[in-house]
Amino acid sequence: MTAVLSIQSHVTYGHVGNSSAVFPLQRLGIEVWPVHTVQFSNHTGYGEWTGRVYDGQSIDELVQGVAERGVLGSCDAVLSGYLGSADIGHAVVGAVARVREANPAAVYCCDPVIGDVGRGVFVRPGIEEFMRDVAVPAADVVTPNHYELDLLSGAATRSLASVKDAVAAVQGLGPRVVLTTSLVAEDTPDDAVDLLASEGGRHFRVRTPRLGVSVNGAGDAIAALFLAHWLDTRSAAEALGRAASSVFGLLQRTEDARSREILMVAAQEEFVTPSRTFPVEEV
Repeated sequence: MTAVLSIQSHVTYGHVGNSSAVFPLQRLGIEVWPVHTVQFSNHTGYGEWTGRVYDGQSIDELVQGVAERGVLGSCDAVLSGYLGSADIGHAVVGAVARVREANPAAVYCCDPVIGDVGRGVFVRPGIEEFMRDVAVPAADVVTPNHYELDLLSGAATRSLASVKDAVAAVQGLGPRVVLTTSLVAEDTPDDAVDLLASEGGRHFRVRTPRLGVSVNGAGDAIAALFLAHWLDTRSAAEALGRAASSVFGLLQRTEDARSREILMVAAQEEFVTPSRTFPVEEV
């Protein structure tokens, strides 16, 4: 059975971070070992929340405890998302090193959460640099949104050709697979959103209808789903097609219900058998 160590934030109510990533992975038959970097009552988009932020030492202690069970050699991948501090980031990269020492074939999937269009950079000072200089170079797979791709590459991209150049720049930092989400290039229709998966000099695109729903946690879910399908197929194109279809179905169900939170449980069949599939086009 495939096993993934997922180091992310966690909320009691709703679905972001591990609360968005763990269940889809489990629904696909993957054993997940969640480590929480924060534990909040709900995501911060509500404006009020309770809970606490953990530090790098707490992450180290949990990974040490797992290591003492003698199971790190059976861990196939490490997944990370939002980092509350560079301290936690170093603990994540340290965990990746420990897993790779026990299993050299293990991969690291980094969702380099930094910011987004309209919001700009929303992480603490130092995180953007940590992502670019430490986390992304350590990763095998990265899943930036379009805004984060530009930040990591140092380029402002609009054409598909410039996006490909930016992807190549990010791959030059270390990762061999790049999934660019929320991609809006010059040729993207106003009523659509693109996703681009890049590996081995080839680029694959899926175009889905633009939905009106705006919820937290979708990026966490697609990073987890893309990793799951890439581990299964070792094909960026296959992983893209499956993950994009599942997330579209999840968001469509959420929009139809007019829910503020992703319907992670109610729409769980979308992870296994998406109600709608989209073609994967090499570009």
